[in-house]
Amino acid sequence: MNSTKMSLEISDQTFKEEVLSSKEPVLVDFWAEWCGPCRSLKPIVDELSEEFKGKVKVAKIDIDANQEVSVEYGIRNIPTLLFFKNGQVVDKVIGVQPKEKLAEKMNALLG
Repeated sequence: MNSTKMSLEISDQTFKEEVLSSKEPVLVDFWAEWCGPCRSLKPIVDELSEEFKGKVKVAKIDIDANQEVSVEYGIRNIPTLLFFKNGQVVDKVIGVQPKEKLAEKMNALLG
C-alpha cells in the first residue's frame, strides 16, 4: 500500500458509487493542487483515514478536475470537508481544523 496516499481519490464519475451508495459513513475532502491550506490539511486527513480504516471511508475530490460535484454541493471555499451518512451530508467543515476536532466529527458519524 502506498503510504503517502491513503485517502481514496474520487471523481464526478465515481462520487455516487463511492459516497452516496457507501454502506459506511464517508468524509469527503474537497481540495485543489494550488491550495496551500489543502496541502496542510492533507496529512491530517491521511492520518484520520488510517485511524478510521474500516469504519469511515475517507475520500478526496479535486475541485478543478471535478466541478460537477463541487457545484452540486455548493463548494465555494477549500478545503471543505463534508461528512456523509446514508448518502446525506450530516456535517461540514470549512478550512483547516485540528485533527482532534475532525476525529470528534468522525466519531459522531459512527454514533
